[in-house]
Amino acid sequence: MTVPVRTVRGRRTAPRPDRANRRPDRRAQRRKILRRRAVALLTILSLIALAYGVWFTPLFGVRSVDVRGTVVLTEDEVRTAAAIEPGSPLVRLDLKGIVTRVAAVPRVASVEVERSLPGTVRILIAERTPVGVVKASDGAHLIDSTGKDYAVLSTAPPLVPELVLSAPGQGDAATRAAVGVLNELPEKLRPEVQSVAATTGADVKVTLTQGRIVRWGSSAETPRKAAVLLVLLTRPGTTYDVSSPDLPTVS
Repeated sequence: MTVPVRTVRGRRTAPRPDRANRRPDRRAQRRKILRRRAVALLTILSLIALAYGVWFTPLFGVRSVDVRGTVVLTEDEVRTAAAIEPGSPLVRLDLKGIVTRVAAVPRVASVEVERSLPGTVRILIAERTPVGVVKASDGAHLIDSTGKDYAVLSTAPPLVPELVLSAPGQGDAATRAAVGVLNELPEKLRPEVQSVAATTGADVKVTLTQGRIVRWGSSAETPRKAAVLLVLLTRPGTTYDVSSPDLPTVS
């Protein structure tokens, strides 16, 4: 069969393909486009469903509350203070609110809250430790390194110095001075301390074993005063004055 050949401007060209031959290619391209759109739509719908499940359903809800760091407190006491509703969506938890509620427990010094997928809330706490104890009619008040009165016991714990203060509390200058001295004492000297007394922020007096009295003054330069005192204690005496560490005395 002879194929007709057309001439354009003196040159012969082959005939154009029939339009009917192009239709299968266009239909295949359309099918590819439709498939891509369907995949994209399904992906978007899946992401929306997942986001809804995470944010608004118990799919990734709280299943357990893991408490760590307790010493005197129980884990259940911390969980009660945290007040985390079981099944609450994990990503929507008010972590700051949980921290605030747990930190309000008097014995808690610090608290951190973490999420752990798929459904665990982890609460890490540090409890307060006493640096001194104030004896009162209702019991022994434990005072921590910040001067906070955080617990009352029937009897004073052993090896914790007594604080002799007229108005113990974080806002009291005498309390801050007495606690400031205790916070900076070297380990070598701590077992010797029986009590710390103060009426103002500048008249701290420390009582050591064997009835020895140390006139400390303010809490300023406590490490230096402690170093001077350790030297003075090698000399016999009952009263040691390190309120001015440049001019210490023993009597």
